[in-house]
Amino acid sequence: MFRREIRVSDTLMFLILINCSLRSTVRHGFPYQPSALAFDPVQKILAIGTQTGALRLFGRPGVECYCQHDSGAAVIQLQFLINEGALVSALADDTLHLWNLRQKRPAILHSLKFNRERHFEMQFWQGKLFFKLKYFLFRSSKSHPGPIVHISDNPMDEGKLLIGFESGTVVLWDLKSKKADYRYTHDEAIHSVAWHHEGKQFICSHSDGTLTIWNVKSPTKPFQTITPHGKQLKDGKKPEPCKPILKVEYKTTRAGEPFIILSGGLSYDTVGRRPCLTVMHGKSTAVLEMDYSIVDFLTLCETPYPNDFQEPYAVVVLLEKDLVLIDLAQNGYPIFENPYPLTIHESPVTCCEYFADCPVDLIPALYSVGARQKRQGYSKKEWPISGGNWGLITQSYPEIIITGHADGSIKFWDASAITLQVLYKLKTAKVFEKSRNKDDRPNTDIVDEDPYAIQIISWCPESRMLCVAGVSAHVIIYRFSKQEVTTEVIPMLEVRLLYEINDVESPDGEQVPPLPTPGTGSNPQSIVPQSHPSTSSSSSDGLRDNVPCLKVKNSPLKQSPGYQIELVIQLVWVSGEPPQQITSLAVNSAYGLVVFGNCNGIAMVDYLQKTVLLNLGTIELYGSNDPYRREPRSPRKTRQPSGAGLCDINEGTMVPEDRCKSPTSAKMSRKLSLPTELKPDLDVKDNSFSRSRSSSVTSIDKESREAISALHFCETFTRKTDTSPSPCLWVGTTLGTVLVIVLNLPPGGEQRLLQPVIVSPSGTILRLKGAILRMAFLDTTGSLVPPAHEPWRELNVPEDKDEKDKSKKRRPVSVSPSSSQEISENQYAVICSEKQAKVISLPSQNCIYKQNITETSFVLRGDIVSLSNSICLACFCANGHIMTFSLPSLRPLLDVYYLPLTNMRIARTFCFTNNGQALYLVSPTEIQRLTYSQETCENLQEMLGELFTPVETPEAPNRGFFKGLFGGGAQSLDREELFGESASGKASRSLAQHIPGPGGIEGVKGAASGVVGELARARLALDERGQKLGELEEKTAAMLYSADSFSKHAHEMMLKYKDKKWYQF
Repeated sequence: MFRREIRVSDTLMFLILINCSLRSTVRHGFPYQPSALAFDPVQKILAIGTQTGALRLFGRPGVECYCQHDSGAAVIQLQFLINEGALVSALADDTLHLWNLRQKRPAILHSLKFNRERHFEMQFWQGKLFFKLKYFLFRSSKSHPGPIVHISDNPMDEGKLLIGFESGTVVLWDLKSKKADYRYTHDEAIHSVAWHHEGKQFICSHSDGTLTIWNVKSPTKPFQTITPHGKQLKDGKKPEPCKPILKVEYKTTRAGEPFIILSGGLSYDTVGRRPCLTVMHGKSTAVLEMDYSIVDFLTLCETPYPNDFQEPYAVVVLLEKDLVLIDLAQNGYPIFENPYPLTIHESPVTCCEYFADCPVDLIPALYSVGARQKRQGYSKKEWPISGGNWGLITQSYPEIIITGHADGSIKFWDASAITLQVLYKLKTAKVFEKSRNKDDRPNTDIVDEDPYAIQIISWCPESRMLCVAGVSAHVIIYRFSKQEVTTEVIPMLEVRLLYEINDVESPDGEQVPPLPTPGTGSNPQSIVPQSHPSTSSSSSDGLRDNVPCLKVKNSPLKQSPGYQIELVIQLVWVSGEPPQQITSLAVNSAYGLVVFGNCNGIAMVDYLQKTVLLNLGTIELYGSNDPYRREPRSPRKTRQPSGAGLCDINEGTMVPEDRCKSPTSAKMSRKLSLPTELKPDLDVKDNSFSRSRSSSVTSIDKESREAISALHFCETFTRKTDTSPSPCLWVGTTLGTVLVIVLNLPPGGEQRLLQPVIVSPSGTILRLKGAILRMAFLDTTGSLVPPAHEPWRELNVPEDKDEKDKSKKRRPVSVSPSSSQEISENQYAVICSEKQAKVISLPSQNCIYKQNITETSFVLRGDIVSLSNSICLACFCANGHIMTFSLPSLRPLLDVYYLPLTNMRIARTFCFTNNGQALYLVSPTEIQRLTYSQETCENLQEMLGELFTPVETPEAPNRGFFKGLFGGGAQSLDREELFGESASGKASRSLAQHIPGPGGIEGVKGAASGVVGELARARLALDERGQKLGELEEKTAAMLYSADSFSKHAHEMMLKYKDKKWYQF
């Protein structure tokens, strides 16, 4: 019966995943290495291009889109076809692309590949005109003016073209007569040019920090010269030169003075000053400092027409690592509160965890405490980028992402329904004393910088207990509270954890007698709780000893509502040796315990009683059953008493058929530093992941250490003879060993705070190839057995006696053994290592399923997750493959090449979670989410927001009777008549190559047919098994209707641009 139930569950999992493929869903965060900016003033959509060829489109909060050019060339310029649902991108590889934004996933309609010529420089304008223009200019001048930095037509006369050259020359070119009307010359190089809306003046920015305003009909000298940041000299001399003004914009208003907005131009004596944006309005000049370098900026105006009063209301400033919007309508120019999740990289991300299907009250609780952290002083107006519409919310379960950062901060994000919003930020560094000068640096040799960086996060969503490990070998335990408290003395424990070995021999070598353990307790099978250790600054021989890496504050600490410190644990120096970084961490709220380990050993702490329960070297966990010949190099000095070691074990139960004679070794360096990309240069490839992973060695390197790589609290069978489950801790090491430690917990309530927790060995040892990564347990039905947890309750508010009695700890329920011969097993242990996965039946400890995941590579991340009421094992390998296996049979379900391991950032942040979701840090500033869930793949199109919405284009400005009579209004130009084949001849094929894009009707139909094919195969598979298809057919019809709608929009756009030449886009 039991085997039949498992087989049914396993088959359902196979049916769920067999027709599903891996798919990227959404990308969050700030666009990495931005290079271009554009805005549609009617649709209210913002576009950002990057140096890696990516496009990020932003509408109203919650409406975002990511696109990628296949070539990966840098985007150098972007231009919307206003209110047309189209975007043109110019790339550094001399290509132009027309994007269709009238579908949820924008695609390229047309592309042009220009051929490089001797004098070719691509400028983003009507292309064919530009090449003829260069010819005429070159022919009519003795020397070529040089590179072009600006090209635009007169707002009032499209037949007049203004060309700005870097050399300082500006030419007003008449397109009809094909000759220059005026030439304007200046001594300083030009960086940018901008028109006045009436077309009678234009302004230039120069390399010496000056602005020159020119009257169109007065080319001899500038109408006005301004040095915004230059010091005016008393004797009438020219102001001192300043830094170049890189860009200037000239925007007019009906009721007042025009706005002149510029970047750069600061005085050379302002050394160390941050980049600035200057806003000049009338007689006032405001200098707005930015945190990062300015890439580009745009002024948002009420009208889309350049020949009308602009009425600017905001400025979008694209910075190197931020996006800022400035309100021009309020005094002081406050910034808008940015609603996009663009602060992921506020401090470099060092670790990441993903939790799906969390308790429903968790996100509101985090939001309520996080709302108090919001800054003040923002603009009171609504966010001006408000285009697009939200998608349908088809996922009802809450999702939370937790990111750990280099400055010690932790951020909680609401990731429900493919959106992302910051909920709460926790600063762990505030518990430590900050060094005021360079001589007073922390006593750490582990990291060169960022001593507070978060390395591991362990979180229990049900109890809201949080435990983090930092790179300075410290662990902090937090408890969630909605009340503000003041902690007079921060609870602290210091732990000495150091064990060195002299030699290591093959597991086949001769066994050694049990290792002597310093400090013997009265009970050889138990560990006696310790008191707070005494500390000293140095040992007798002058070496640094008993000193932690960081100093905890000794003054009262005011803790705001949210996560509040329960206990700080620090590893200390031992005889001149710095503590090793923590490699694994686990917390359990039901037991009140936290455990952590590194390459030296393992330590367990009772955070309720604030005592150390266990402090052992890794080889002491084996006792007499150690398969390697290892002896201590030298006895430890003044070691913390830890009771009897776990060495007096006579009932070792190593599984013979599971024993790996040559396990994987993992070298641990004495001094570890943060990956390179976490330092100021954010994305330098780190190929230092060089751990020895040979599976056929006969001995371990002498300098290698067996580190603790996985920890899991559970309630299961610890020995073969057990008849009922009991609380225990499963420990996995980098040599592929799994050991089990039994926990004897006192009764709950007040007794839990008075009686000690007894820790004893079980003797159980299991072996796998490669370092242990993950462990989990299944019950008799194949369902996941969650670790025991305590429901969250507010401890800072006194509770009634009745409520105290009701707050009982919830433990997982195990099926009791039966006398029936069919039910001989009660639980399954699922263990995943870098090389293989095994399913062990409990309590017999027989390996019933085994799967070699990879032979040539190794698993970076493995998670046991739930998906559609079933359980599976999801793995990400260093060779780029993502694989899933059914449980408990470990049948391969999915094997897709997705992402190669190019740097340690990916390995450090990749994680799976329930419901077929996963994520990783795709760049130092962006999170990429992906799914292998069939339901999410089917509903993704509905969940995505729409960028384009039908909006009427504002009416063009009225020319007026007199302007129309005397020709003073704007004059249009028939570019087809001027540049068409009839006037200019047929364009040379060698000039550019036209490439049809996948965004046309053929591409949409192909995508639709691909979706239909996948659904048809899924329906065939389910038909063979007698399943109903009513709901599936409804989804099929909806997707076909959606595909037809996309086809219609694409076809309309194709017809619109079909008969137009490429220079008319």
